[in-house]
Amino acid sequence: MKTQDTGGPLAGLKVIEMVGLGPGPFAGMLLADMGAEVVAVDRPGGVSITLSHDINRRGKRSVELDLKSRAGKAAVLDLVSGADVLIEGNRPGVMERLGLGPEDCWKINPRLVYGRMTGWGQDGPLAQAAGHDLNYIALAGALHPMGPPDGPPPVPLNLVGDYGGGAMFLAFGVMAAVYEAQKSGKGQVVDAAMVDGASLLMSFFHSLRASGWWVDRRGDNFLDGAAHFYGCYACADGKFVSVGAIELPFMRVLVERAGLPREWLDLHMDRAEWPRLKAELAALFATRPQAEWCDLLEGSDACFAPVLPFWEAAEHPHAKARGAFITRDGVVEPAPAPRFSRSRPPLAESGDA
Repeated sequence: MKTQDTGGPLAGLKVIEMVGLGPGPFAGMLLADMGAEVVAVDRPGGVSITLSHDINRRGKRSVELDLKSRAGKAAVLDLVSGADVLIEGNRPGVMERLGLGPEDCWKINPRLVYGRMTGWGQDGPLAQAAGHDLNYIALAGALHPMGPPDGPPPVPLNLVGDYGGGAMFLAFGVMAAVYEAQKSGKGQVVDAAMVDGASLLMSFFHSLRASGWWVDRRGDNFLDGAAHFYGCYACADGKFVSVGAIELPFMRVLVERAGLPREWLDLHMDRAEWPRLKAELAALFATRPQAEWCDLLEGSDACFAPVLPFWEAAEHPHAKARGAFITRDGVVEPAPAPRFSRSRPPLAESGDA
């Protein structure tokens, strides 16, 4: 079905973003990508990290205001009067001290949804403490299961706390509150804490443990690297491939295509055999370069994919076929997601990647 450019599903939504680091701007970008009108309010001096090409800025217009001045505060409140949403990522109490807290804004616009992005949340004993992604996912229990059992958990990219547990939940919460405000006529605070979001992302693993499918030792479970059928392997050329043949029918495809012994199917969920099978599979993958394994396994039900550097992902045929990347100002960047059959975000029509 041919799509129609309607300006995006959030066309007409007006958002004020008090510019900070990481998850707040990313949430603002998600809304802008979907067609919302997002005004990014910068403070004099900006944030601590300045980027020559900031993808999180796309689709927004910016204004620089000194929030400690009477004129700056008045300008923000003027924006509030015509906005649907305000998002901010300061420590609890900062916006109130500036005279720009929820109650201040609701005096002007009672329908305003006030989204607050923090690590620890608006209350609790840690609310005023500094922290970063690693700390939030550590306390949430999301960091502990990662990595091999014979050392500390590795430092992952700041995706689970900042973006998965933070920005995504802020955007979701804000839109849920906008929907509610259409019925009630009243705005409300959305308290999006990264530690809460990261905890919720672990729901499936809580279910596994409660059902006897998860043991407490790290690196001894089928999704944490112990199983031969779910992991990454080095190839002859030093590149890597990923295998995720959890279900037996998918493992059967891998066994048949890779020429593995059929007894592997009988040993699939035998934890005692996993170390041996993993070592044998690692030795097998090391006999060929990545491209040869792609020719043999990619596109099949073996649950296989090459491990690509993120700067090469746009060149993969699947990404190209789906238009998964766009080019702006000569820089390749991920395209807006998710996709809509009719309401097509403006950026989805642009770019040449």
